[in-house]
Amino acid sequence: MTEVRVPTLGESVTEATVATWFKKPGDAVALDEMLCELETDKVTVEVSSPIAGTLSEIVAAEGETVGVDALLAQISAGGVASAPTPAPKAEAPAPAPTAAPASDAASLDIMVPTLGESVTEATVSTWFKKVGDTVVADEMLCELETDKVSVEVPAPAAGVITEILAADGDTVQAGGKLAVMSSGEGAVAAAPAAAPAAAPASTGKDTEDAPSAKKLMAENNLSADQVTGSGKDGRIMKEDVLKTLATPSAPAVSAPVGAPAAPKSSGPREERVKMTRLRQTIARRLKESQNTAAMLTTYNEVDMTEVMALRNEYKDLFLKKHGVKLGFMSFFTKACVHALNEVPEVNAEIDGTDVVYKKYVNMGIAAGTPTGLVVPVINDADQMSFAGIEKAIATMGAKARDGKLSMDEMQGGTFTISNGGVYGSLMSSPILNPPQSGILGMHKIQDRPMAINGEVVIRPMMYLALSYDHRIVDGKGAVTFLVRVKEALEDPRRLLMDL
Repeated sequence: MTEVRVPTLGESVTEATVATWFKKPGDAVALDEMLCELETDKVTVEVSSPIAGTLSEIVAAEGETVGVDALLAQISAGGVASAPTPAPKAEAPAPAPTAAPASDAASLDIMVPTLGESVTEATVSTWFKKVGDTVVADEMLCELETDKVSVEVPAPAAGVITEILAADGDTVQAGGKLAVMSSGEGAVAAAPAAAPAAAPASTGKDTEDAPSAKKLMAENNLSADQVTGSGKDGRIMKEDVLKTLATPSAPAVSAPVGAPAAPKSSGPREERVKMTRLRQTIARRLKESQNTAAMLTTYNEVDMTEVMALRNEYKDLFLKKHGVKLGFMSFFTKACVHALNEVPEVNAEIDGTDVVYKKYVNMGIAAGTPTGLVVPVINDADQMSFAGIEKAIATMGAKARDGKLSMDEMQGGTFTISNGGVYGSLMSSPILNPPQSGILGMHKIQDRPMAINGEVVIRPMMYLALSYDHRIVDGKGAVTFLVRVKEALEDPRRLLMDL
């Protein structure tokens, strides 16, 4: 047996991600034939076969992170046809055709994939297959829930599920074993015949929707005809359901406040649903933030007249040149960067008995999704233009709505902006996103009577709220920060001249 290992990846590069396998267990391979492709931070690395033979086992599946010299696969020498076979006995009758022998099937472990930086465990949310089921390569086997995202686990090869080690609801560790399957021609041939499954309910199309999409539709009382599928032949994917739930016209998951509950023909008047890991993590982190930080909130208000006028004047030209709409978030991001430069403790964090001051601004933009609150991070926002910020916000917002944010895209923030105004909030006190020391709450723009130069005039006003960690940010610093944000927004030209 010959081992296939991760080659040297280059100076200072210690790990890579398995991008694509071009062969599967049981395939014959030639010397120097391409087996798989690895992706590093800088380049794509092709891994070729060191010998001619048969690919007997894939150890690192697609999507897994591997280190230099890690074991990728194993190859048995010689072609498939050259595998040793027993000599026929003299005058023995030819055996009747039977299922492929078990030796033709390779046992393959299904492992928990890499879950992301600092994430060590997940919960098995749903198994879409059971023991004895036949699967094809890349078919979805189960779905895992981590603290922040859902992770789908595909079949590493075609074969049969022989054992499930972690049932629905079990907690598994990164790199742990989920199940065992047999792969290769012998696996399918030797699989026990399963009872024919009941024909699925007709949905008016010939393709099956993604199992994760079916689960999400069932949880939210959606039917397939309420969701537009973007997959092949109209197949409904998980992100299609998330998009439907995120639209204002989506069917309500629960009755609005004050509305009478829909009558039920039977069953209890209450429903107990286990919190998702994402919701549990949100609850735990918010409570930890309150218990750890000496959190305090200070308020101010901003006259949005100048920002709105500037936006209205240039929004068409901005869209034509940059291909993205000019929103309010880029103004607020720029204003916060300006204020953070003057009050650096709001952009700092406590590490033990040290205060770590950040010389950069990684701006977190809180976003509500059908599955909970997430905070994608725009790295080095202090170095970006208005157009760059708007493009980054649009990209991250789309990924958040579709449930496609990666772990890396939600880590490393130094300050956060939360816009409750999009939901109609007039005033609130945002909770810190630890270990950050500050979070700015934006709110609804509302016309109010204001005294301007001795006259009462109607102006579009917004309340601002800065929640901060009083352990390192004093009241003076917090008030100064809000005043600088207010000044920058009420006279946007100050941002251009860094005043």
